[in-house]
Amino acid sequence: MIKKIFAKIFANYIHKKNQKWINNPLSAQQKTFDYLLQKAKMTDFGQDHGFHKITDYKDFQSSVPVRDYEGHRHYVDKMLEGRTSVLWPGKPLYYAKTSGTTSGAKYIPLTKESMHTHITAARDALLNYIHETGKTDFVNGKQIFLQGSPALNKKDGNIIGRLSGIVAHYVPKYLQKNRMPSWATNSIQDWEAKVDAIVAETLQENMSLIAGIPSWVQMYFEKLMEQTGKAVGKTFPNFSLFVYGGVNYEPYRPMFEKLIGRKVDSIELFPASEGFFAYQDQQKDKGLLLLMNNGIFYEFIKADDFEEQNPKRYTLGEVALGINYVLILSTTAGLWAYNIGDTVRFVSLEPYRLVVTGRIKHFISAFGEHVIGKEVETAMQEACQDTQVKVKEFTVAPQIEPHEGLPYHQWFIEFENPPQNKKDFSQKLDQSMQEQNVYYEDLLKGGVLRPLVISCVADGGFQQYMKSIGKLGGQNKVPRLSNDRKIVDKLPLK
Repeated sequence: MIKKIFAKIFANYIHKKNQKWINNPLSAQQKTFDYLLQKAKMTDFGQDHGFHKITDYKDFQSSVPVRDYEGHRHYVDKMLEGRTSVLWPGKPLYYAKTSGTTSGAKYIPLTKESMHTHITAARDALLNYIHETGKTDFVNGKQIFLQGSPALNKKDGNIIGRLSGIVAHYVPKYLQKNRMPSWATNSIQDWEAKVDAIVAETLQENMSLIAGIPSWVQMYFEKLMEQTGKAVGKTFPNFSLFVYGGVNYEPYRPMFEKLIGRKVDSIELFPASEGFFAYQDQQKDKGLLLLMNNGIFYEFIKADDFEEQNPKRYTLGEVALGINYVLILSTTAGLWAYNIGDTVRFVSLEPYRLVVTGRIKHFISAFGEHVIGKEVETAMQEACQDTQVKVKEFTVAPQIEPHEGLPYHQWFIEFENPPQNKKDFSQKLDQSMQEQNVYYEDLLKGGVLRPLVISCVADGGFQQYMKSIGKLGGQNKVPRLSNDRKIVDKLPLK
């Protein structure tokens, strides 16, 4: 009872405190902008880009071009070699290792300032839920965050890990008693073995809050049902809140309601290694509240204009409803005019709420793997190398609900010259994908996914599809991959 009362008092306090930036978002952004430039003035990046001469946003635009990770890589490499005050004063606390886009893994710096915002945002999302709904029952039960291993690696004096594993080291003391699984179980590397251990630990517990990427939580729920023979909601009668992020939940929602046996409240989060950007602040609205108290200065580029030579960059005060924007960030981790690759659309401007619409490039991330077009094209090229195999066209999509076995990536290929051994060809493709994408490799090794499956498209099948949607010929191209099955479900198979 005391914990529930304290939770409501704390939630009301944080809600009142946050109204300052919620009601004054543009002044909050200006304050962040000024702070970032002043703080990083003497860093290598700040000196290279004349931060001491920048007096306003127009100067910043002229001095600091939009870049992705590759544009920041040579600065990050300096930091990894031991140099300090390169992108941000001092030395990062950690580097979050993520899948690379063109040349191996990415190492995203996490500073003392930026690390704090990750923890604060996650806390505020839960406190906002308490304030909005008045529901506090979940605080008395056990809470589980299905996440990566908290085991961290040290290399040349740098501490490296996955973001979810790093965050595990920062669980507040008041949650430690209710937190599950145990540290030992959370450190198990093999995902399937880890889920088995989590099931064993939680089966008899009073679980009230469950959080994680939907595909990971799905496996946990399915294993619980195998053990008990009943819906998760029956096993955990006090389970009342599901917190998720990382992938689109909508394809999973009907399946989850079936697994749970009833509806439960949910909170969507929008975190990434580069920052914690937004959370769902209203149960009846899917829009996510854009955060202004997290050391991030936001810019936006219209997705339709992104490939232009010098697309217009918009500040928060210039955005409009209903337009797809590419999200650009400058942060207290030392990322400057950074293209994270995510696209968003505003659904409210008072306050600023948005929905995540995808990636600026076609991608697959149904399970949090962030597979991009270049990776599947490289895999195909390597699999066909030194063989007689010739491919006319192909596309890739996730199979979230297979008739049997684990989910997988399904490759739809129209062969001109098919492989003599389809199994060997599949293995080559899969091996190349694992070598290029660390998330995909982790999901396979952890038993979340099984190796890719090839489906042969009928001769002329892609042309038939493109004709059916009025996009045959010209500059129209079949997307190499997509995060849903809208295309592949219309392809004729052999």
